[in-house]
Amino acid sequence: MIATEFKKLDDRFRYVDGDYVLERLHTGCRKTEGPAWFPAGRYLVWSDIPNDRLMRWDETTGAVGVFRPGSGYANGNTVDGQGRLVTCEQGNRRVTRTEHDGTVTVLADTFQGRRLNSPNDVVVRSDGTIWFTDPGYGIDSDYEGHRADNEFGGACHVFRLDPATGDLRIVADDFARPNGLAFSPDERLLYIADTRQEPSHIRVFEVAEDGTLDGGGIFATCDFGRFDGMRADTAGRIWAASWDGLHCFAPDGTLIGKLLTPEPVANLTFGGPALNQLFLTAGRSVYSLRVTFNGAR
Repeated sequence: MIATEFKKLDDRFRYVDGDYVLERLHTGCRKTEGPAWFPAGRYLVWSDIPNDRLMRWDETTGAVGVFRPGSGYANGNTVDGQGRLVTCEQGNRRVTRTEHDGTVTVLADTFQGRRLNSPNDVVVRSDGTIWFTDPGYGIDSDYEGHRADNEFGGACHVFRLDPATGDLRIVADDFARPNGLAFSPDERLLYIADTRQEPSHIRVFEVAEDGTLDGGGIFATCDFGRFDGMRADTAGRIWAASWDGLHCFAPDGTLIGKLLTPEPVANLTFGGPALNQLFLTAGRSVYSLRVTFNGAR
């Protein structure tokens, strides 16, 4: 157990609380990312990117093992409405879905004849559409992918995929390096982090009925390091991963508090029956703590 702190920066953070210790579920990875909680099996899957594998923690036994070796340098993961794993494979430059029988279905790997850069993070909307960011971290070097050319002339995009029809479209094309993304609880807003802008910031878009985005103004800027993955809670607050822990923003974009951690946080998810257990992928480790708020479904 490792002591932690909920650092209050605004009175609106006064009801945010939970365990004051972090439970380290596992350590010894190279770079953890993409936590995804499976409620039916009561287990967590995450990526160990440079080691090219997906890992699994079993809540019932506490056991940790390799879920999938040779993961295609997987980064972001999420769970769709049917309980299937959706994965951004940086090395294979594609988004995949793991079916219930363990087979892997390729959902997207090209756009208009050009290979994707290296899909990074992914969320699934309640209508089944899959939204993912496509920066170039997996093709920048051989550390967490395979060095290769950007086939979009250096551009990085945010995509929306309808897996029912196969329709893949660009919904945002003016990011330097789009990274983490999350919907508001009512799914009317989409928050997207831009890691390479100075300072790193989160932009917010209105989501139209046809899946197009409008707006895109800056929602929040990072005061320590750079933003990465993010999630919303049921109160509409945005929890964003950064170098000193999680930054918590009110719906109006005010930084109201932080959860401080011993390693830089790359991503997070909510789990447990009530979605009030935070799982953090941070540095070489994965952490967990129970909290007094709930993640948005």
